[in-house]
Amino acid sequence: MEQPLQTQPPPDPPEKPAPALRFPAWPWWFSLVGFLVGFLGSQILLLIPIALLSSGGSPDTSSPGIVVLGTLALGVGLLGSAYFLASRVAPPRPWHFGLRGTRFWPAVGWAAVGLVAFFLLSAVYAAVVQPDAEQTTVQDLGGDKGTFGLVIAGLMVVVVAPVVEEIFFRGFFYRALRTRLGALSAAAIDGVVFGSIHFQFDGADGLLILPPLMLLGFVYCLVYEKTGSLFPVIGLHAFNNALAYGIQADDGWQVSLVAGPLMLAVATLVPRLLPRTPLPAPA
Repeated sequence: MEQPLQTQPPPDPPEKPAPALRFPAWPWWFSLVGFLVGFLGSQILLLIPIALLSSGGSPDTSSPGIVVLGTLALGVGLLGSAYFLASRVAPPRPWHFGLRGTRFWPAVGWAAVGLVAFFLLSAVYAAVVQPDAEQTTVQDLGGDKGTFGLVIAGLMVVVVAPVVEEIFFRGFFYRALRTRLGALSAAAIDGVVFGSIHFQFDGADGLLILPPLMLLGFVYCLVYEKTGSLFPVIGLHAFNNALAYGIQADDGWQVSLVAGPLMLAVATLVPRLLPRTPLPAPA
């Protein structure tokens, strides 16, 4: 009696490679709509405390307390609009906004290159143009109103602003523009908008301060583009703001010496705790 032929089972098919991570295809106009919606939303949010304070009379909307609340409301509005619009395309993930791990030394190197380039170009601009204007951010936030005001203003400048502004302007605004434009064009538009929102000067001479601020936004975009992570940019932003606050505010260096290194430590350590996702491909 013949034995049945023994056949080997077919080999398992090769595993398909995991699909490459890709940034969500946010429409380019998300950037402008997100900015406008966030700004208008912040004004609505700010009406609540103003209405509560106006029950006893007309509140001073230029008081440091109102300015701090307005700054926080703007941050909530911008981040809220970015999250809402991003969720229309895909469920938002931290790495969609650049919150991902990255290699340490390349991140430090690109941040250093960006900082040196900004300082050099700003120095040349100041020597040629000689702008006769100063930012009033420290005074507007109450940095000259005693120790409490000094600390609150310092935290707003060195901690809150770098985190909120980088997530929105680089993680969302710039990334949306990159779905249509090249890196330099998107960075230029981002820089113009970023610099313009910091216009807080009296008189036409204040316009001369805008180009360095626009350049700063441009540099932040390029550092993000090269590293693929917001954390080096957040650290760079916080470092620059800490220097500025230490110079502009009386005794501001005391806050800067604490908040500045703290933010640098956060920007260094947090990426090491996050998974090193592959650098996403463009949408």
